[in-house]
Amino acid sequence: MRTTVRNLEREPQVRESIGREVDPGDRLAFFKADLLSDEGWAEAVAGCRYVLHVASPFPPKQPKDADELIVPAREGTLRVLKAALDAGVERVVVTSSVAAVERAAGEPADKVLTEDDWTDATSDKVSPYAKSKTLAERAAWEYVRERGAEQKLATVNPGGIIGPVLNDDTSFSIELVSRMLKGEPAVPQLGYSLVDVRDVAALEILAMKTPAAGGKRFIAANGFMWMEELARILRENLGDAAKKVPSRNAPNFLIKLMGVFDASVKSIVPQLGVRTDYSCERAKSELGWQPRPVEDSVLDTARSLIDLGIA
Repeated sequence: MRTTVRNLEREPQVRESIGREVDPGDRLAFFKADLLSDEGWAEAVAGCRYVLHVASPFPPKQPKDADELIVPAREGTLRVLKAALDAGVERVVVTSSVAAVERAAGEPADKVLTEDDWTDATSDKVSPYAKSKTLAERAAWEYVRERGAEQKLATVNPGGIIGPVLNDDTSFSIELVSRMLKGEPAVPQLGYSLVDVRDVAALEILAMKTPAAGGKRFIAANGFMWMEELARILRENLGDAAKKVPSRNAPNFLIKLMGVFDASVKSIVPQLGVRTDYSCERAKSELGWQPRPVEDSVLDTARSLIDLGIA
């Protein structure tokens, strides 16, 4: 097995984090590579049978210049694909996002989205992050078609990824739980389609090894949950550890007002009160994917944060 890091000095830290679950020993090798540079990719994939591309920028707040996210996402994906195909790998699995599977303008609000749906990256209403994921995945499919290698690519499109953490370098999705435990003043009317990191990993492996997965997208979003519901699950199951979890709801007008002064809050205003449901039936029926209940993932996330002293 191999993995890439931008700085090889991070190897001990990564090994320590992984070691909390399993000791990779000499089965795991580290290679230096950067999504913004061609250097190192050929060496990293040489002799590999499969390649999983899982890295893409996800900032705590949306940048003013969308290219800050679009360029590394798109160009990085193409670098990985080129190196992998040149090396003759059997399958590349690119981790995209449900951000690339958004409802088109004018479609009914209750439509359940599938892998046939694509985000309109030309819309002014689409966030820079969603544009970056959409354009990167579009570029990936276009590239493999040009090379006559469409069957060598599969994409996995996760929702918000939660689950047990390995260290304090947490993602935005994990912050949904962490901030609740630390004591948000009130719960905004926001909701997300969530999935456990362990289930995403399982789907990546299924998409990697299953011959029929080639040339297909697979949504990994196991259920929509309002933040109010997430807070309730924490309060009802964690006892004193959840004593700071808010029970009050924040009115939408207050969130909009805060967005005037805080760019990180402004980016979520368009999502207030919006519910989007995704179907993961393809992953279940064609690959045999069996994700765990989202409620269990919420609690496993919270307990890991507590055990590590992060929340």
